[in-house]
Amino acid sequence: MKVDTHLTADWHKVPEHIKELESQGFDGAGTAEMSHDPFMPLMLAAEHSKTIELHTGIAVAFARSPMVLANLGHDLNAYSAGRFTLGLGSQIRPHITKRFSMPWGAPAAQMRELVQAMRAIWANWYEGEALHHDGKYYNHTLMTPAFTPENIEYGAPKVTLAAVGPVMTEIAGEVADGLIIHPFSNEKYIREVTLPAVEKGLAKSGRSRDDFEIAYTPFIISGKDEQTFEAHKSAIKQRISFYGSTPAYKNVLGVHGWGDMQTELNVMSKQGKWQEMGDLITDEILHAFCVMDEPANIVAEMQNRYGDFTDRTSGGFSFVGTEARLQMVAELRG
Repeated sequence: MKVDTHLTADWHKVPEHIKELESQGFDGAGTAEMSHDPFMPLMLAAEHSKTIELHTGIAVAFARSPMVLANLGHDLNAYSAGRFTLGLGSQIRPHITKRFSMPWGAPAAQMRELVQAMRAIWANWYEGEALHHDGKYYNHTLMTPAFTPENIEYGAPKVTLAAVGPVMTEIAGEVADGLIIHPFSNEKYIREVTLPAVEKGLAKSGRSRDDFEIAYTPFIISGKDEQTFEAHKSAIKQRISFYGSTPAYKNVLGVHGWGDMQTELNVMSKQGKWQEMGDLITDEILHAFCVMDEPANIVAEMQNRYGDFTDRTSGGFSFVGTEARLQMVAELRG
């Protein structure tokens, strides 16, 4: 199992941070599109590292056109000597239309076409194929030598998609190189819904599981002492209740018979009852969604529950010190 971690969002600290992560043996470092741009820090990381893999986890796909993403993906992959993976997610409609002021379509179909459009652009750049993508959401039919990159030695970056529902997961299996399973998931849902959807998508593209990488980082509740454990537990309950209020995630609760809770959480979220929402998350729910144990048992539990389908995970393990964290990373890597 490969082990990744998060790259600092502070550009001033990126050079030293990425050197530290590489020296500590992490396989990859990623950024997320939260309060900062996810691409720019990775340019600095590429400049100040040699072997560690770099990825966006995730960048918001529908906030950008396929051409913009194709350029960003190409530039970072070329500059990092083939170490970049373009991790994309759809986000939800209010963020796309109200935060990014971009149009919203049918997200799974639009994501499929976005990836196909990027691949058409890359095929033009790397293989000399005529650029002709004429779709429902995107149209790319013009490319001249002046706008064609010359540094094509490393080819196209890998593309991974974040997904929760079976339709988007199937799209990932069909057109992407890998899947990022949302932390708001659980073993039962993954085995009964996610993995079959991946296989269905792979079958459409004529590929096998060997051609596809699955990344999954479950919620983890642990701590060096009882006070830290309880604080961590409270924070995770809030995160689970927040995600659980999203209508698109109802089926993740539904596989355990907790689907009605989504409606209740959604109503409470609109009333601003964020603290009270966390109180609805029972220990039974926590055990389904989290690895919850003492630090010494976390790695074994992760491997036992998810090791047969997880190709890479994140090893932040902030609940222990540096030495213990690196030991846990080494154990996960095998």
